[in-house]
Amino acid sequence: MWQAAMWGAVSGSAVLLGALAAILFTIPKKIIGYIMAFGTGVLIGAAAYELLGESVRDGGLMPTTGGFLIGAAVFTAFDVYISRKGGSKRKRSDHSKQRCEEEDTGTGSSGLAIFAGTVMDAIPESIMIGASLLEGGSVSWLLVIAIFLSNIPEGLSSTAGLRKGGYSKGKILILWASVMVISALSSLGGFAFMENASEAVMAFIAAFAGGGIIAMIASTMMPEAYEEGGPVIGFIASLGLLVSLVLDHLA
Repeated sequence: MWQAAMWGAVSGSAVLLGALAAILFTIPKKIIGYIMAFGTGVLIGAAAYELLGESVRDGGLMPTTGGFLIGAAVFTAFDVYISRKGGSKRKRSDHSKQRCEEEDTGTGSSGLAIFAGTVMDAIPESIMIGASLLEGGSVSWLLVIAIFLSNIPEGLSSTAGLRKGGYSKGKILILWASVMVISALSSLGGFAFMENASEAVMAFIAAFAGGGIIAMIASTMMPEAYEEGGPVIGFIASLGLLVSLVLDHLA
């Protein structure tokens, strides 16, 4: 059980590491775009192979379809709400745009929206990390690596937005440390509450997380990766997908 919390914390720690990097170093936007593109490819593979593929195989097509559509719809609804509150650029490194949003929505509102959006991204991902331990007793390395890679640029870009919103370094680190704790607890919950779930319920929840992840990638990560990295990010994202295929094959 505590393994679930540990691996959830590992995946969530990437946000904190990204924040530390943003505070200590000046990282070119293009590099952030490349990292985001690679993470996008790995996440797509993780959603396809680990979440949707296994859901169809173990629980059937109907629970998987329902979970996927509802997950994508719920994420989109929350994303629209949080974007209106100033969190639409939580995965973006375009700080001039972030500043405009902060001026429109208020720095406090924007900062909290960025934090809420990050938590919204982290919870379903972490739940599935914990649930992955239920099959075979070992964590899904593909999910852990994919989520870790996607969280690094989120920590980088969100931290810059929070700093421009007037948040101190200490307060920013406390916020991202709390995301790591939430990720650990969500992973622990995924393990504890899904231990006795039926295959259909497991399939629904896994597909729900998969739908949310795909919606998140399409609305936040892919546009920003292309904006910062240019056409080459298509190849980098393809490499990420290939890596996820290899990891799934070796698992």
